Amino acid sequence: MPGHGPGPATAPFSEGPLPALRALIAAGSITADPAQELAAEKLQDLWRRTRGYDPRSEPPDTRGFLGRFFRRKATEEAPAGTPMGLYLVGEVGRGKSMLMDLFFESAQVPRKKRLHFHQFMQQAHRRIHAWKMRDADAPAPTDIHDHDPIPPLADSIVAEAALLCFDEFQVHDIADAMILGRLFEALFARGVVVVATSNTPPDDLFRGKPGRDAFLPFIALIRKRLEVLVIDSARDYRRERIRGLPTWHVPADGRAERALDAAFAELTGDAPAAPTTLTLLGRAVAVPQAARGVARFAFDEICGRPLGPADYLAVATHFHAIVLDGIPRLGPENFDRARRFITLIDTLYEHRVKLVASAEDVPDRLYERGENATMFERTASRLVEMQSQAYLALPHLT
Repeated sequence: MPGHGPGPATAPFSEGPLPALRALIAAGSITADPAQELAAEKLQDLWRRTRGYDPRSEPPDTRGFLGRFFRRKATEEAPAGTPMGLYLVGEVGRGKSMLMDLFFESAQVPRKKRLHFHQFMQQAHRRIHAWKMRDADAPAPTDIHDHDPIPPLADSIVAEAALLCFDEFQVHDIADAMILGRLFEALFARGVVVVATSNTPPDDLFRGKPGRDAFLPFIALIRKRLEVLVIDSARDYRRERIRGLPTWHVPADGRAERALDAAFAELTGDAPAAPTTLTLLGRAVAVPQAARGVARFAFDEICGRPLGPADYLAVATHFHAIVLDGIPRLGPENFDRARRFITLIDTLYEHRVKLVASAEDVPDRLYERGENATMFERTASRLVEMQSQAYLALPHLT
């Protein structure tokens, strides 16, 4: 089977990501790809340079790293000897996440963390908010820097991880853009090593958005501290995995549930799934299961709650595929859920999100009666089109 192959736990990691990749190829779990091999070689070099790496173990030097650490003042200069990170960029489905997983699992760094970049920024905003709430109740500080939440935030992050691996590095939110430059300056000043995957080259991050001029120093910082490597593979393994995969299962019974379990495992490469939360404009959208750009919901979890177009837009831009369990027959008696379902499908369709679902019937018979049945005809048509190989071959639009 081409593509991501099995989850990282099936590959040996004692010698680093390159031997692990070659072991997967030798086992027939994935196919050889020169672009992936080149990226694995770069990651292998970083694996060697980070073995046993811990910036907190460096000897004290008030003019160097620890001096900056305890001054709690951000600077873009990293401590001498800090390994340069890596920014893996390429089109969707080129195996970037799989390669970073091989690196992360094999990395011999005492403190390391791998997470979706959106999740990292959510955590950062929550910590800043908590710090401000505590600061509001504290006595007035004597040092102006004690008003600044970025240094203590960076301190707390480096206490948890000297190696940060970010999947799906992307910046859409002005609130993220406003803090990224100073936060990453502070992290690099504390010796943190960053590895990131992205569909977007650094120079195109936040392009066309208001306030981008103020974001340009962050792009320069990324280019200074991370080597940028383009994974120029001709194959889209993500689309190969979904081609030929049944995407509509009727009825929504135990057999369909097992089929959706298998589809979710296939689309994520058997990566461990975990709940996550998308936050926008103070609202939160809970995602019960997510891994490698794929989310899974029960119908009532996404259409039975008071969600609106902005919530569904967040889902559509953050996930390239949705697995949806238990779509019921719809009608006037559950019109609120039907209306949300229509909005959800319109949004997924417009962003070319791939949908694998179980339902009580085929799309044309999901909503047959009531004054709003005519409105559902377009939704049914889109649901049928979303099962076609032509639609499944389209790239995800973020």
